Amino acid sequence: MPGGRLTEQERRQIELGLADGLAYAEIARRLDRPTSTITREVMRNGGPAYRADLAHRSTEQRAHRRKRVTPPDPRTPPQAHGRDAEAVRAYEEVFATVFMQSGLPKMTARVLAGLYMTDMGSLTAAELAGRLQISTASVSKAIAFLESQGLVRREREEGRRERYIVDDDVLYQSTMASARATSHLGEVARQGVGILGSGTPAAARLENIARFIDFVSESIARAADQAREILHTRPEETPPT
Repeated sequence: MPGGRLTEQERRQIELGLADGLAYAEIARRLDRPTSTITREVMRNGGPAYRADLAHRSTEQRAHRRKRVTPPDPRTPPQAHGRDAEAVRAYEEVFATVFMQSGLPKMTARVLAGLYMTDMGSLTAAELAGRLQISTASVSKAIAFLESQGLVRREREEGRRERYIVDDDVLYQSTMASARATSHLGEVARQGVGILGSGTPAAARLENIARFIDFVSESIARAADQAREILHTRPEETPPT
């Protein structure tokens, strides 16, 4: 499997693959690259509107800017548990990219990934800003959105400082909120049945949509309830299957 940066030719192949409707995994297989490399490349450079020439130019510009950045302070403490700092940084970027694919804005995705990858599962605005090299205003905006979606919660420490937290139950609550939102769409679809006239093609279409959504939302909620205990179980405690 080749390493190093993507070439301009590889980027053209990515653009053609996307135009043909190929999945990231298939494009990666054809280029003999990790799927995460293709995912990160596309999400960094326009997503579905990816263009090879613009992506290549942007990458060259980012590389040029990095050369001018002051080297990291050698006094910076090492990663906890002997982790490889570069591997952690690369993985955090991939993790954030997955959140972006699910619809989160880039900065919001980076904040959420940063929180999930801390051992404590919590950081202050200043800590997040320092970790991600962004402004505290950007952190505040991202947190406000994440909190509205039930993805994080906040606790006030002594004084006025707040700590933002992703704990064992946040993912469960977020999943249940998603199930409720999906269910609401089904309710709205069913309201249209009476308006369009029962038995008409349009009404039948909406009824089928409502039935489908009912099944999906109920399945999500039921599965989340059944799996909730997993969020409170250490991996080594999971019984073998």
